[in-house]
Amino acid sequence: MSSEDEQVGGGGEGAPPEQLALIRESVRQAKVPRAKPRTWRGAALAKELPVARVLVDKGVLHLDRYFDYAVPEELDAEAQPGVRVRVRFGAGRGRVRDGRREGGGLIDGFLVERLAESDYSGPLAALAQVVSPEPVLGQELLALTRAVADRYAGSLADVLQLAVPPRSARAEQRASAEPLPPPGAPEAGSWSRYERGAGFLEALASGGAPRAVWNALPGPEWCDELARAVAATLASGRGALVVVPDGRAVARVDAALTSLLGKGRHAVLTADAGPEKRYREWLAVRRGAVRAVVGTRAAMFAPVRDLGLVAIWDDGDDSHSEPHAPQPHAREVLLLRAAQDKCGFLLGSWSCTVEAAQLVESGWAAPIVAAREQVRGAAPLVRTVGDGDLARDEAARAARLPTLAWQAVREGLKHGPVLVQVPRRGYVPRMACANCRAPARCRHCSGPLEAQEGVDALRCGWCARDEGAWHCPECGGFRLRAQVVGARRTAEELGRAFPAVPVRTSGREHVLDTVPGGPALVVSTPGAEPVAEGGYAAALLLDGWAMLGRPDLRAGEDALRRWIAAAALVRPQGAGGTVVVVAEPTLRPVQALVRWDPVGHAVRELSERAELGFPPVSRMAAVSGVGEALAAFLGALELPGEAEVLGPVPMAVTGAQGPRRVGAPPPGERWERVLIRVPPGKGAVLASALKAAQAARMARGSGEPVVRVRIDPPDIG
Repeated sequence: MSSEDEQVGGGGEGAPPEQLALIRESVRQAKVPRAKPRTWRGAALAKELPVARVLVDKGVLHLDRYFDYAVPEELDAEAQPGVRVRVRFGAGRGRVRDGRREGGGLIDGFLVERLAESDYSGPLAALAQVVSPEPVLGQELLALTRAVADRYAGSLADVLQLAVPPRSARAEQRASAEPLPPPGAPEAGSWSRYERGAGFLEALASGGAPRAVWNALPGPEWCDELARAVAATLASGRGALVVVPDGRAVARVDAALTSLLGKGRHAVLTADAGPEKRYREWLAVRRGAVRAVVGTRAAMFAPVRDLGLVAIWDDGDDSHSEPHAPQPHAREVLLLRAAQDKCGFLLGSWSCTVEAAQLVESGWAAPIVAAREQVRGAAPLVRTVGDGDLARDEAARAARLPTLAWQAVREGLKHGPVLVQVPRRGYVPRMACANCRAPARCRHCSGPLEAQEGVDALRCGWCARDEGAWHCPECGGFRLRAQVVGARRTAEELGRAFPAVPVRTSGREHVLDTVPGGPALVVSTPGAEPVAEGGYAAALLLDGWAMLGRPDLRAGEDALRRWIAAAALVRPQGAGGTVVVVAEPTLRPVQALVRWDPVGHAVRELSERAELGFPPVSRMAAVSGVGEALAAFLGALELPGEAEVLGPVPMAVTGAQGPRRVGAPPPGERWERVLIRVPPGKGAVLASALKAAQAARMARGSGEPVVRVRIDPPDIG
């Protein structure tokens, strides 16, 4: 250091008068030292309610609780319940300075409430930051997400990741539009085709909370009918929420709502909309700018104000089941919302699931159905081709397509497009009686019997018991058959048979939304059928055994739902619409399709499941993992006395190539699975026990092997 520096830095006797005055003025203007943000060391706390209760974004079960933090005075105004915050998490008890805990990594969270004092007796860390003053987590949404987490044995943080979209600062800065006044009550329109349809709309418009299961007539009118239900709810000054399976259905309901109500009265929430647009629409709903929402399962938690109606279309579609933890189903979330908000509920579909039938059977919801005359007038003619017909049909043996199907295609192409539904690859066959085609079931638990490679005995896919002396309880037969997938070259053969007709395909890689009304062959996988202008002239539902033969409790119900969804796009019988289904005519799902009676099929399914103790009459959970880890988990699990454990059974080994199914084991690992079944009323106890056991396992550290728990698994064999 130079002598000049020493003289200036000393600030003492040798300094010139001008320099001393400058130093004194700088001291006067200097501000009081401020506490460092994110630690707020030495900062004063808020004078009122100095404790913030925070839900940290740690989706692990043993940390599924709230944590208390101190509120610095400078964050007092912004740190309001519902805002996003950042906190330091993971500091040890020894890292305390000036009575305040410090250290730990920064993590996001939600401020749940402000308190005067904490239940925790030790020092509190301070809130590090209020990310945004926008309150995004209201008390109603918090209560709903907590109920969903408890029902599915998951963590609240995981559910909130599904319920609250990621933040976009630019979307928050944009002001939402002013809410529009309630519209007038709509006319009944096509709801008058149903016996209780007009009354349902009147109840919504008058402020009531009707609950209904709606079996929609075939045709495109369902979009307009859903829009009218929403309009009736808005007319009462309340909000409405509609959840549909995919973006194509969202676009149709969106167009129907815009046509009926105009723009600015509803928001569209889908995961495909992009982060900023989705968050902007979500904020408009949260702020009350719009009172109606339509979307995919991403919208099931939408914070609609003064909720008056929740509606779901086609609840049996796989898209309604969330693949991310804790994997809730949109139907169950909306049922929880209807109970929590005491609002109306509408479950609609062309078909009918067993869960929908249970809602009616229990008296919780009323049915909305059309008279049989209306059904016969709106549905197409359905014809069947069974195994016997195929055996006698020379054309079927040569080209794997029966003569009746050829005739239906040829005649349909004279009047418009023809839909050909071909099951997608990957359906696993199961065993059935060779005489009557009844599925082979285990005598102990009624699970599906499967063939074992190199072994004569069958094995149950649920409880893993061997069955060496099976006989059919329906006809007494002893011979079995494997229900196999049909031809894969159907589309190519149809194209060669009708070379002058354009062939369009719709499937996983490329899904069509609509097709023109001119003659064409439209080959589609189930669920990807495009809508034809004016309706299809005919439809072929091929390889019925591929869907009916799946080793799944819901195989018949799901096959009927997919068939009806395709047949509903065909013109009515009076306009020449014809549907040909290639499946055994005597089977119950095929008969229900011929009669167009999905409700009767669901009611009978429900009664049989009640006798056998199958879901939804019982509650079930699937637990899977490596054999040793699974055994240890079950050993520590405190199940209710009524619980029944089925298994373990080995799971299919996942290959390194190809797409991996949700919940499948890691590639190459050999996992096992058990099913745990409890009677009605014990579902909450089962979920609580599974959650406690999983939390205890996770608390032991990251070295523990993976064990997966799923409540209400969609496919149980």
